This record gives sequence, structure tokens and C-alpha cells, in this order.
Amino acid sequence: MRYLIVLFLSLAMSIVASAAEFKIVANNATQISSLSRDELKAIFMKRNPRWKDGMDIAPVDQAASSPARASFTQAIHGKPVAAIESFWQQQIFSGRQVPPITKASDDEVLAFVKANPGAIGYVSSAAPTGGVRVIAVAQ
Repeated sequence: MRYLIVLFLSLAMSIVASAAEFKIVANNATQISSLSRDELKAIFMKRNPRWKDGMDIAPVDQAASSPARASFTQAIHGKPVAAIESFWQQQIFSGRQVPPITKASDDEVLAFVKANPGAIGYVSSAAPTGGVRVIAVAQ
């Protein structure tokens, strides 16, 4: 029993820690200041294609090997990156949907977000975020 409690607590701590290892960033044209985990999940799974003002949402992921992506995916989707990659492969194969665009680094994500109204992405918590809007993740 003690082992299960320790395992549960360590899992809970890793999820909380991973949430702090990334920041959500959006283009300054976006009028949003916070989003819930469910809203972020819907955006990055492309179930919500538009902001409330009607502007198209352009989500951008980081490379599958990125620590920021691992943290984001676990915190927002509650799954490992491989599970989300598998989902997108199924979507592509069935002709339903394509995944968000992928950029290789924090700098590339920031450049994409700055250049595209409606864009939203995530960067590592240490990345500078000048020129973009940092979005709070509401519980």
C-alpha cells in the first residue's frame, strides 16, 4: 500500500512539474489572456478551428523530441507524445485531418507565432517571450 501511495505522489508531482516546463504563447492579435486545459486540448487536436472573434486558429507544435513538447503533451493531453503522434497518423491515413504545423525549436515557434495572426504555440519556460502574448493556463 505504501508503495502505491509513493508511486501516485511521484506521478502527481511529475505532472505538476511538467506543467511548469512550458509557456503558452499566442500572436498579439489574439485577445485571449487565459485558456483552460480542455480549450488548449481542443485547439491542438484541431477540434476548435476559430477564436471567439472568428479569426482562424493556427496551432504550432514543437518537434516530437522536444522536452517542451513532452511537458506540454503530458500536461494538456494527459498522454505521451507517441500517443498523440499515433492519433495524428490515424487521422492522416483516414483522410480526416492533418496535425498542427511543427517547428524545431523555441525560436522557430516564436517566429511563427509572431508572424501569423491567430497563431498559438508553446515554448520552454526559459524562452524569452518578447513580441508575443503569454497565455495563462487556467485550472
